[in-house]
Amino acid sequence: MTVTAVHRQRGNFVALPIVAVALAVMFVGAIMPTPLYPLYQRAFGFSRITLTLIYAVYVLGNLVALLFFGRLADQVGRRSASLPAIGIGIASAVVFAAATDTAWLFAARALSGFSTGLAAGAATAWIAELYTGHRKGAAARIAASANFFGCAAGPLFGGVLAQFAPWPLRLPFLFYLVLLCAAAAAVLFVPETVTNPKRFGEASLRPRLGVPRSIWLQFVSPAVSGFATFSLIGFYAALIPNLLGESLYQSAPTVAGAVVCEVFGIAAITILSTAWLGSQAAMFGALALLVPAVWLLVGAELARSMPLLLCAAALCGVAGGLGYRGSLEVINRIAPADRRSEVVSSYLIALFAGNSIPVIGIGVLSATTSALFAHVVFAAVITALAGIAALTGAKYAPAT
Repeated sequence: MTVTAVHRQRGNFVALPIVAVALAVMFVGAIMPTPLYPLYQRAFGFSRITLTLIYAVYVLGNLVALLFFGRLADQVGRRSASLPAIGIGIASAVVFAAATDTAWLFAARALSGFSTGLAAGAATAWIAELYTGHRKGAAARIAASANFFGCAAGPLFGGVLAQFAPWPLRLPFLFYLVLLCAAAAAVLFVPETVTNPKRFGEASLRPRLGVPRSIWLQFVSPAVSGFATFSLIGFYAALIPNLLGESLYQSAPTVAGAVVCEVFGIAAITILSTAWLGSQAAMFGALALLVPAVWLLVGAELARSMPLLLCAAALCGVAGGLGYRGSLEVINRIAPADRRSEVVSSYLIALFAGNSIPVIGIGVLSATTSALFAHVVFAAVITALAGIAALTGAKYAPAT
């Protein structure tokens, strides 16, 4: 090994954790508002349907970033894409901290979704290029676990500050501003991995999506698995504070933050600790766990039981970690090399749809019937989707 290569590996040994931590910091802001939603509802007086729309507009920001700016980091460079993403995250935190009515929350969530969507693509590619080890899929697991660890820290961080510190709807975002500024400063010292990057004015923003006809049937199972997995994760991220307050009489922001932290923390640990499990097995394991996880959630609501809810959250975390890792790895296996970006982007659309559409549906159904009935319907839909994904996955499994 040359001296240059040795120095490069030592530099990457420092640079890779910096990018992973920066990615985690970006996702802190994605879920941090979750335990604050009941406080916002009381302060601004909006309905349950409005709450679900505020949550879902985050996904709209993700989609815009994915569709129009997904290839930006490949063209202008990882750092040049990451710094604007962090800057937009800073703008989101400022809007949250200054919010005086519901419209501010919509704007802040849209900005947050766009910033994390842009940062995720750039940082994930950066991590893959900085990784110098030989373990297959390790870079992807590092990026995915950083995503989930950030999502785990966010609600706990927000809930504790909201409950025990002054200015509960402002102080969490002021602290988050400090974290974002530190992340921006840190990535300045990470080496750029894109050779001859273009200027921003030369970058193409034309969307590229599609699934080749030859892999349509193989695509169904991982796409539906991802949709179902992120539907259940989205329930916890958007609606668990209301369920805790109305059914379990636990309205403290710290409790809601801790439950959501449990889901994402266990998902991150699952991703890191199951490298030995094949992608297809991981996906089927997630589908098997989704059914008891969602029905335990309904059971916890019926029994008004916190222990049952914690068990449901733990199962959701394991299913989330296995489902995301397994389905994404299956997608990577079946995607033709020359169309991988398009296929992965199409898969991510399914994930984002799962993260938002069912939450909106639950909000509408809760308003017209009852929350419990809406949650039972949601559990039935998740069960049906898990069955569809398992059957199609077994029939059209990719060749090993």
